[in-house]
Amino acid sequence: MRRTKMRKPANQDYHHMESNLITDAGIRYRLGYERGYEQGVARGRETFGQPFHGTSIVIPSYNQVDYLARCIESIETHTTEPYEIIVVDNGSTDGTASYLEKRAGQLRFALLEANKGFAGGVNQGLMMAKGDTIVILNNDTLVTPGWLTHMMQCLLSDPMIGVVGPATNYISGEQQIDVPYDTVDEMWEYAAVRGKPDKSKWKVTDRLVGFCLLFRRELLKNIGYFDEGFRIGNYEDEDWMIRLRLRGLKLVIAGDSFIHHFGSVSMKKLGQEQFEEIHSQNEQYYTKKWGDPHSWVNEVRQSGLLFRNGTHIGRAGTSADFFPSHVLIRDQGEQRFLLYHGCKYPYSGLEEQEGIEPVLLSRLDIRSIPTAANEMTWEEMMRLSVNSNGQPADGQLFRSGDGTVYQWGKDMIRPFVSDFALERWNLKERIITNLPEELLQSVPRGLPVIAPPILQNPVL
Repeated sequence: MRRTKMRKPANQDYHHMESNLITDAGIRYRLGYERGYEQGVARGRETFGQPFHGTSIVIPSYNQVDYLARCIESIETHTTEPYEIIVVDNGSTDGTASYLEKRAGQLRFALLEANKGFAGGVNQGLMMAKGDTIVILNNDTLVTPGWLTHMMQCLLSDPMIGVVGPATNYISGEQQIDVPYDTVDEMWEYAAVRGKPDKSKWKVTDRLVGFCLLFRRELLKNIGYFDEGFRIGNYEDEDWMIRLRLRGLKLVIAGDSFIHHFGSVSMKKLGQEQFEEIHSQNEQYYTKKWGDPHSWVNEVRQSGLLFRNGTHIGRAGTSADFFPSHVLIRDQGEQRFLLYHGCKYPYSGLEEQEGIEPVLLSRLDIRSIPTAANEMTWEEMMRLSVNSNGQPADGQLFRSGDGTVYQWGKDMIRPFVSDFALERWNLKERIITNLPEELLQSVPRGLPVIAPPILQNPVL
């Protein structure tokens, strides 16, 4: 008897086939998703830290969410160049974090747990910036038509221009101009008429205020971060400008760029007594750090040391040009190097055994210093430093009759700008003796040694 093979009902075949298709599609989707994710991660790693061809606008902010929102709105309305906005919130308690989170797809931001001050907030933003050019901008400002265009034209007109700032209605110094308006509505009318390019309004100056600064990204490797030893605000921009002027770079006011400035809103919230206390402390810190900074700027400019083979090296050097030799340095990750005549040597010795305390520098500064191919021990460096011609040993420290401390080098001596700079490099205890005046006069004088910035942020 012939048996007939039983067939599944048609609908059962269909459901079985549909189930297989769904399973296959799910597997293919999952594999494709994983592949795409892996490719995205790889691409992200490749491009992380690469600049984009635009401007990073860094805005430190503290408890002024309404001003911040108006500032950002003005940027979005009046900026035609490619840009990114980076807001660093200094531990605000007024809803700033909530506002930034709502704008997460339109700007980048960092939420700090505590108020790190202007310098700390700016440094965090500088670390995050990816643009070819960078603007530092106060949150209590309104930008107007042509603001960035005109500043950019000024900056790019001369490779020796280090930083450009705009004209404004409210600031100290040469950037303040007389304005005919009393209200913000009237300001927009004024700005619409005023916002035309005019190179005759560009002016070289000795001082720019930090409420708005435009510069090339590459400047950071020459100058470094802002000094976080200044509390809350005031003088940290002055300090940064001195470091820039020591390189012989120009500060320029682009007078055809106008920004409305409400004026030190965050500082005014401190109250007069606290404001004066912070201002006084920062002034004392600035004086202790520099002594007379303008005399050092003038000395460097007149010395010719910024020229090599007839070429100005203002933009070509690194922060280490103004650092001492024969010191141990480290980054935030505890990597250590010997700094020897502008070059860093990997170092694996134990400073505790040798009584050497490493000096903390930013990763930015350390990366900008040329790296030697070989390691060097402290003893090897000392052996290299012995002079056979009867002169002091390379790297030795001497104090002159006027109190200035010098470090003896291979072919010149270098003055420390202050005793504070000496302390910051942990060199105060290594002064040998007084330097005879006749020896001081017989040796060429090199670039001064300045103090490295104090850093509070563990990721810089």
